[in-house]
Amino acid sequence: MAGFAEIIGHEQIIEHLQNAIISKKVSHAYILNGPDDSGKRMIAEAFAMALQCEKQETEGCMECHSCKQALNKNQPDIIYVTHEKPNTISVDDIRSQVKNDVDIKPYASPYKIYIIDEAEKMNVQAQNALLKTIEEPPEYVVILLLTTNADAFLPTICSRCITLSVKVVPDEKIKNYLMKTYQIPDYQAEVCTAFAQGNVGKAVKLASSESFNEIRNSALQLIRRLKDIDLYEMMEAVKQIGEYKLEINDYFDIMMIWYRDVLLYKATADINSLIFKDEIYEMKKSASKSSYEGIEEILKALERAKTRLKANVNFDLVIELLLLTIKEN
Repeated sequence: MAGFAEIIGHEQIIEHLQNAIISKKVSHAYILNGPDDSGKRMIAEAFAMALQCEKQETEGCMECHSCKQALNKNQPDIIYVTHEKPNTISVDDIRSQVKNDVDIKPYASPYKIYIIDEAEKMNVQAQNALLKTIEEPPEYVVILLLTTNADAFLPTICSRCITLSVKVVPDEKIKNYLMKTYQIPDYQAEVCTAFAQGNVGKAVKLASSESFNEIRNSALQLIRRLKDIDLYEMMEAVKQIGEYKLEINDYFDIMMIWYRDVLLYKATADINSLIFKDEIYEMKKSASKSSYEGIEEILKALERAKTRLKANVNFDLVIELLLLTIKEN
């Protein structure tokens, strides 16, 4: 758990929530909508900590009894709603942890805050049970719904909540944060940032993942030698990629970033805007051997491969077709 000050980006949402605290116009229900690892939970926890802080300012002080409890996730009036079934938040979950609990006054704080993560997993019955609480909540209740898909909620829930959409964070902010916090070189931070697509949580996971660097090295090694391998060696290459079956989308994304770099270098000869600056020698070689149309065809083939694997087409066949297309172009 962290305070607002430690959160990278999301300035507008933080400003909105802090203004609500200052003006004492805190809503009874908020929807924080955005992709996985985009910062929803950090924002919700920072907001909850600030609301319960004994100094009653716009940021948790980190020092009072309430803040220390919040940091250790054992503040009795910040309640994390859990669910046993992995894909469903049931009506029983909402009844037992929210509906039957809201009328009990806060233990020692101004508010009683319920954080419901993965809230899109609430079934219709659960949503209807929650709706009754949102419609007539005790004045001290704040409900925070964290979701990757606000469209999954009943319109009646959406209309009674303030929806805050978590936007992407600028690449430069993420890159600087990774270099400063994780002490990684700029080229590695750039690759992680390019992958994360504005998602700080994902960038952090990649920066601290040993397997990501292994996938990156494997993909680049394959790209370097693909033009020169014979067809009989193709099955060995398919087998090599097969080792990363569970992370295949990351593998494909590395290849896509590489070929976009090749395309960009071919068009501009500008090294500074490349993600794989440390691969410039290979980049030049690849750009000189491929046509614009050929590189575009490779990028389309990578997208097709992703779609086919999602549709459960045979893995080896998809990879073989992809490698043949790259080899031909």
